[in-house]
Amino acid sequence: MHDSDRTQIIIKASWIAVLANAILAALKIFVGFLAGSLALVGDGIDSATDIITSLITLFTARLISKPPNLRFPYGYRKADAVASKALSFVVFFAGTQLAISTVERIIEGGVREIPDVIAIYVVIVSIIGKLLLSWYLLKNGKKVESPMLLANGKNMKNDVFISLSVLLGLVFTLFFKLPIIDAVFALLISIYIMKSAFDIFMESNYELMDGIKDKGVYKTIISAINKVKGAHNPHRIRVRKISNMYVVSVDIEVDPELKISEGHHIAHLVEQSLKAALVNVFDILVHVEPIGNIEHDEPEGISTKDIK
Repeated sequence: MHDSDRTQIIIKASWIAVLANAILAALKIFVGFLAGSLALVGDGIDSATDIITSLITLFTARLISKPPNLRFPYGYRKADAVASKALSFVVFFAGTQLAISTVERIIEGGVREIPDVIAIYVVIVSIIGKLLLSWYLLKNGKKVESPMLLANGKNMKNDVFISLSVLLGLVFTLFFKLPIIDAVFALLISIYIMKSAFDIFMESNYELMDGIKDKGVYKTIISAINKVKGAHNPHRIRVRKISNMYVVSVDIEVDPELKISEGHHIAHLVEQSLKAALVNVFDILVHVEPIGNIEHDEPEGISTKDIK
């Protein structure tokens, strides 16, 4: 699939997510205030933050498709992680505001009215809508291997659980005639939103700090190199990700009696073996050394002895 086709699929999915969340957010916030349900208002605020999520995804999709240049020789793919970091603050702010307003209303004794039954119907509509949206985003995310769409799809799936908790709170409120239960569920939702923001913030650290969450990739790299005849002692392996693409740097040792062209050929075979073993490779750098070479001042990396 060409990058242009991939970008168009991400853009289309993001626009659908923006429109769907805008409709659900407006509906839940309006009915939440009308029906007197703080929990439904909180659910609507969460959907409103999902609009921002999808807009960031939309903007980032256009940005990451830009070609490399002198300022950004690796391209713009890491804009995905930068956008996720910014998004985490937006989501955390929304959760904090909901928590503050809910606590203030509880303290001031403003939670007195029983939410109207219409709130339950709106929540059911929200659950169905979020399930369909989650399925759509996850389907397209897997199709184009887009971490942004997959993350957004998982976020929509989490929203289903939020709406289910709202539904449960409303049912208990109407059944026991205690409006404070609705406020308590709103407070729990705000905590969940803030936790989600923290998770997004921490998740983006891996890419921004050139870390790898899946440490098993090193076993895959070593195994792929060991299949190449003439390539010995893979070491100083360093892997980082640019969006969903791997960047691999590795040193190998070869027979010092080989010609330069022969050593280059082995390095080329190592590169081909790694591309066959790894999915989504952006770049591979193979440094060739003579067998037994030791350089004490070279930067450290991962070697066979570090893999258990």
